This record gives sequence, C-alpha cells and structure tokens, in this order.
Amino acid sequence: MSTATNIEATAVGTVSWLSAPETTIVVPVYQRQYRWDIGACEQLLTDIRAVSDSDGRHMHFIGSILSSASPSADSDELVLIDGQQRITTLMLLVAALHHTVRGDDPELAAELERVLVRADDPDRTKLRPHRAWASVFESVVLDRRADAGAVRESRFDDNYAFFRSQIGRDEAPRIWAGLQKLEHVSITLGAGANAQQIFESLNSTGEPLRDHELIHNYVLMGLTHAEQSEIEDAFWLPIEQNTGESIGSFWRHYLVMRTGREVAVAGERGVYAAFRSEFPRLDLEALRAQAAEWKEYSEIYRVLLQPAHAQAAEIARQLAYVNTFGRETYPLVMRAYRDVATGVAGEASLIETLEYLQSLLLRRTVVGVPTDRLIARLCRARAEGPASLEKAISRIMPSDERVRIALKYGELPHPSYVLGRIAGLDSLADVGVEHVFPLAPGDGWSGDGDREWADYTDDEQNSHRALAKTLGNLALLEDGLALRALDRSFPQKREVYARSDIAPTAALAGIGSWGTAAIGARTLELTERFLQVWQHPPRVLIDDDGLTPILDAQRRRGWPPGWQREFEYVEYRGEHWEVYDVRSLFNRIFKRLWAESRERVIAYNNRRGGPIYTAQAWNGQWDALDDTHFLYMGWDSKYMLTAVQGLLEEAGIAAEVFVKYSYIGNAMA
Repeated sequence: MSTATNIEATAVGTVSWLSAPETTIVVPVYQRQYRWDIGACEQLLTDIRAVSDSDGRHMHFIGSILSSASPSADSDELVLIDGQQRITTLMLLVAALHHTVRGDDPELAAELERVLVRADDPDRTKLRPHRAWASVFESVVLDRRADAGAVRESRFDDNYAFFRSQIGRDEAPRIWAGLQKLEHVSITLGAGANAQQIFESLNSTGEPLRDHELIHNYVLMGLTHAEQSEIEDAFWLPIEQNTGESIGSFWRHYLVMRTGREVAVAGERGVYAAFRSEFPRLDLEALRAQAAEWKEYSEIYRVLLQPAHAQAAEIARQLAYVNTFGRETYPLVMRAYRDVATGVAGEASLIETLEYLQSLLLRRTVVGVPTDRLIARLCRARAEGPASLEKAISRIMPSDERVRIALKYGELPHPSYVLGRIAGLDSLADVGVEHVFPLAPGDGWSGDGDREWADYTDDEQNSHRALAKTLGNLALLEDGLALRALDRSFPQKREVYARSDIAPTAALAGIGSWGTAAIGARTLELTERFLQVWQHPPRVLIDDDGLTPILDAQRRRGWPPGWQREFEYVEYRGEHWEVYDVRSLFNRIFKRLWAESRERVIAYNNRRGGPIYTAQAWNGQWDALDDTHFLYMGWDSKYMLTAVQGLLEEAGIAAEVFVKYSYIGNAMA
C-alpha cells in the first residue's frame, strides 16, 4: 500500500493538540475576519455540556483542521488554512474559563493556561490572528483591560463576554471535562501539497444536508445498529411515507405547533436548530415516546395534504378550503385535528376553527394586509383555550366595514373559492370564473345592446376597467357554457346565464343592462353574503393588523443594515414607546422590569446566566441598573431580542407587548 508524501492526517484530542508546548498557530493574511456570532457560541457550549454529561465512550468531533508548516526554516509555527473560526472560538471559551477559575483553582487555571500561551512566551497567545485584529484578540484572551472609558466593539469581546456570562465557577469542571472530549482530524500539508485544492475539497464535498436529513442523523446517532433499525422501521419510514416530499415542511410546522414560535428557514438551518433546542437529549425510551408522537402527527399531516382521507366529509371539505391559502395554517390545524381524533374535542370545534381561519386569511388578503407570521401566535392562544383563540383571531381580523370598502373597489382574491362558497357548490370541477364585463372588450361589446364599447368615453371605459376584477363583475360558469359567453355583449350573455345551474350566475339573466352601476349593486349584494360566509368572531376587538407580538418579532443575526430604524414604535401594555431598535428595546425593558418586577428579572437572570452582573467584569458596553448591578449591552441583536422575549414571558406580560415594524424593518433580510 502506498502512502501520501505531502499530507499528514492524524486524529487528535483538540485540547491536547492545543496544549502541546510547541504549538503556535498563525492565521495568514488572506483569511477572512472572525465571524462566529453568539448563536454559534451557544451551540458549541451546548455540545460541550452534552458530551461532558455523556459516558466515557462518547467524544465530540469538531471536524478537520487544515494547516501547513511555516515556510520559514527556523520556525515551528503552523499556518492555519481551515479551522480559524472553530479554533478562535475555543480559545475565547478557554480564556473565559481560565479567568473564571484562576482566583481559586490554580491547578485547573494552569492547565487552561497551557492551552492559551506557550511557557516560553507567556505574553503572546498560541493562536496569532491577522495583525489587523491580533491586538484586540490578545487583549481579550490575556485579560488586558481597555483604557478607562474606551468603548470597543468586536466579535472577540462579544463572544468572550457570552462565555464568561454563561460559565459559573461551579460549572467550570464540567466544561473542562467536555473540552477534553473534543476531537478533530489534524491535517498538515507538506511543501509539495496544493493547499487551495485541498481546502476546496474539504469545503465543497457535495450537496449540503437538508434540515430533515440532519434531524434524521441527530435522532439515530449514538444508537446501536439494532436500535437504529427499530426507530427507522417503526417510526421514521412511516413519517417519510406520510409526508413524502413535504417532510421538510412537516418538521417546521410540527415545531411551530409545539413551541408556539416561528421557525426560521433561510440560511440558518433553522428547523434543525429548533429541533435540537426542543429535544436536546433523547435516550432510547424518551426517543420511542417522542417518535410515536412524531409519527402520529405525520399521519395527520397526510390528511391535511390530502383532505379526502379525513374522518368526516365536512371536515374534508373544510380542510380543502383551508388549503386554498397554502400550508402555513397547518401548525394550528394539526393540533386541532388531533384533539378531534383523540376525542378531546368534537368535530364542531374543529370546523369552527377552520372557518375562523379562512375568515381571517381571506379578510386580511381582501384588505391588503400580510397573512404571514400569524399562526405561531394563534398556536400560543389556542394552548390557553378556545376563548383565547377566538380573542386572538378577533384582534387581527379586519372588520366588516373594512372588508366592504375593499370589496367595492379591489380585485377579488381566490375568486373560484369565494364564488363557489357563496354559491354553495360542493365542487368546482368543470366550472370557471367568468368576467361579465370582459377584461379586454372588443369595440362592438355593449352593456345594453344600444351603445358599443367604441362609443364609450375614456372616463367610462376607465371606470369599467377599474371594476373588472371586483366581486360584482365575477361569476362562475359551467365549462360547457363558457365558450358561448366568450366575448359576447351582455344581452347575448344573459341568454347563456339563464341556462346555468349556479344560482348567482343564473340571477344575472334578470338584469337589464350591465355597467358600473350594475357592478356596484351586485357587489353590495354579494358582499353581504360574503360576510355571512366568512364571519367575524362575535367579540370585535382592536383591529391591530400592523402590530407584531413581541414573541413573533424576527430574530436577526448580528446587526444587519438598517437595524437602527427597524421599528416605528413599541406598544408596551397600552403605552406608546418611541423605540426604534432592538438595543434600545432591550435596555428599556430590562430597566422597566428591574424597577417593577425585580424578583422576576433576578429569576430569569439566574437561570440564563445574564445579562445582569454585579460587576463590570470584562471589556464592553455596560449600563448601570443601580450601584451594584450592571446590564451588559454587548450582545448581538438576536441574543438581545431573545432575552427580551424570555424576560417578558417570565414576567407573564409578553402577550401585552407589540412592535410596529417600519418600512425598513419589513425590508430587512
């Protein structure tokens, strides 16, 4: 067997590798800046805790670290080609741990120091970043305080502060034990190796795993082959069969239903991250119980995708109606359907929920307000009971008055669905939408049999065109009659309409002429029927379609462009706050509740390990709450908003806090 001559790859313990007396790692000039954010640090710390708590057999693999020997003959430095983000973050974690224990555990502090610096050069870190930011990194790792009053923003400071805040003295041995269970493959290149080609091979190894594939691996990893086969055959394969190509959507909708929170889908492996957060550890017995639930909901998901499988004809019809609006309603519908299937609720309750959902989505579409990011809040409301769900729907459903105005002048959305329900049709097969006044009339078209279209004034023509897609000008017509009505003037169409079996269409035959007045009159008539079909809940509350509950506010990574004007304002328990960004909101919420509900703030803070501390223990931005308590203001946007949401939930007032996004906030990525 031949061996490689220019590449040496060895599986090593990461901490042992870093602790070796000769280790010095240099980040070359061409490397990108350090980019890991607090979310990535939080996941790393979660993994370290998990592997620390596992038995001695389990290790945690962090990937491969690619380096090359220094081109200088008299240097033993390694030039880091791939792995900068991971190694830098580990160094920040070790530094935070070192600074936590150095005052009362000299033995552990000495072991940690061997990771950070060489014994023969204790004033320099073993990892030496690009010279543009090396001094900042070393000041953090070596705990060199910044000048008094200096304000410095860097990922090194932020991530170090996160680790420092999360690791208490009592937990230090646990974190150190987890760190020693980290492993990687160390790949060292010789002089003849093509570093760029190897780097590209390591980072372009094929199609990335999708969220549901990551969930599958996460669930089965660590089980014996027999246990994996059991879970695969009894649960996972049925889930795949039930959901088909929609398995990714199934997991997202299941997690929204379970958590009552929106789940990010773009660019962050959000579904997988949410799954791991919801199920941080699954032993075999817990996995069997959870997998049974997943399978049960996948069977329900199959019914939602194919309503004909529903247990009752009226439920099947309502589910088909709901599918008109897409699948974003599924988290709420899944739970409601399960309650009926298990006997917790009756069919009437499910049908009422489905009717209100349709009313909510259709009315909001009619008046032109968004229908996204609604279902998570409704899932939370439903968990509190039917009355709470009705109240939540009422709060965000446009009123009858707004709907009347919008239908009078606006284009009718989902016309086949709307007209079919108004007409009481069981099926829309073999029928289509007919424009009584055509979208593109010929010069000879006439609404009364006397004046032709070419004789209409410009104003008359424009007013007709403006109403062409409104409710009053639309009808359903059987396919067999549609060709006979095509492009005909209204007097000829009346004869066709009279032959229709669809009552609202047949009624058109009794109208003498067709124009803007007739369209307006028919719109008024059909609007009243519209409001009877898609009813508003009896309790009419504030129509707050422009407000977003704080628990549904979007968590954004880092500080994206425009963050300073993300909000127009914040509504806090009926108060109007001129607060425009997450940082200001974070500061104001914590200060307000520190004054009003200090015990709840302290409880939240103790459980989360921050963001309030009794000393300004590291570099960064701070704000004083009183003489002995300080609020750390150096978190990123996502972590700050998470803290705001968590504290408001802890205080029991999250449902009373809303944000109004600005046009900048709505456009932010």
